[in-house]
Amino acid sequence: MPTDTHHQIALTLVPGVGSILIRQLISYCGSAAEVFRSPLARLMKVPGIGEVTARSILKPGILTAAEQIVLRLDKLGATALFYTDKSYPARLKTLYDAPALLYFQGSANLNAPRTIGLVGTRQATDYGRRITSEIIEAVAPYGVSIISGLAYGIDIAAHRASLVNALPTVGVMASGLDIIYPNVHQKTAVDMLIQGGLLTENQPGTKPDAHLFPARNRIIAGLSDAVVVVEAAAKGGALITAEYANNYHREVFAVPGQLNQTFSAGCNKLIRENKAQIYTSPKDIIEALNWDTASEQVSRKNIAPALPVDITEEESQILALLRQSTDSHIDDLSWKSQIPMGRLASLLLTLEFQGFVRSLPGKKYAVVYI
Repeated sequence: MPTDTHHQIALTLVPGVGSILIRQLISYCGSAAEVFRSPLARLMKVPGIGEVTARSILKPGILTAAEQIVLRLDKLGATALFYTDKSYPARLKTLYDAPALLYFQGSANLNAPRTIGLVGTRQATDYGRRITSEIIEAVAPYGVSIISGLAYGIDIAAHRASLVNALPTVGVMASGLDIIYPNVHQKTAVDMLIQGGLLTENQPGTKPDAHLFPARNRIIAGLSDAVVVVEAAAKGGALITAEYANNYHREVFAVPGQLNQTFSAGCNKLIRENKAQIYTSPKDIIEALNWDTASEQVSRKNIAPALPVDITEEESQILALLRQSTDSHIDDLSWKSQIPMGRLASLLLTLEFQGFVRSLPGKKYAVVYI
């Protein structure tokens, strides 16, 4: 019998159905399994789902294809993480373009308390590799999880320095989990499974085509509390990652370099255009993210009291969304949480009675504590 995972994977196989439409379908139907049990007429009522797409959903064979993917995942010792799963990365869950489904292999906690993305050129210099190692060595006492893209240059230097410093490190891939690219990083990738992991939105067997790399970069940015661009040319993947990080309101740092060096041009450009803070030492990152002891002591005064143990997952999700801004409109909360409006209004009322949320004019809400 098909499981929830089979149905969730099957949704990603429907032509023309991306992550946003998957969320719409789940919101209207209740679950992935119910999507495939729904009649054609009901599916066509879902916004964005026309007759052609609805018929594609009901087309025989999609669940069979999903079953084959599950078998390949089992052989790899990997798992599929749907956006409704507790183990799905919380940092990604609220992003407008987050993947509805991820494939993960390894031992890392994808919801680690502290994360840094380290990215840069594939043609790293000795200077770039040295700075990368120095950053990782300096943040090691804070138990940081290091995120990068398993590529040549700065990426692989970051992963290897993480392994040396006993830090978990996650490689975000532009291919399926069974295709390590570049292949010369196979040994490092295997080591990362023990002390980190590999993550992708692409099903097994997917080759690393060019258009998949920018999509991969958004996941690196989304998983990171801060992104550090160590070396970069005036154009390239590292700058794309920085752009995503800015859009996601992550801290962005760029390591300055010599004016006549090709792979300092991108970093200097980010700094000049105020798209990144200048990196001068690891202290810059530690202070910006309040990891230093003094800053942590100050920030604890504003940390919310412990939530009751019986708080539901939906209520916890709503509070997490509200903490990201001073106030949020109920329509925005419904879209980001994918909780139907009627259900959301009831949950907000419950949280207001419990003293965690207050209602504001204009159908806006805010947490009582921040």
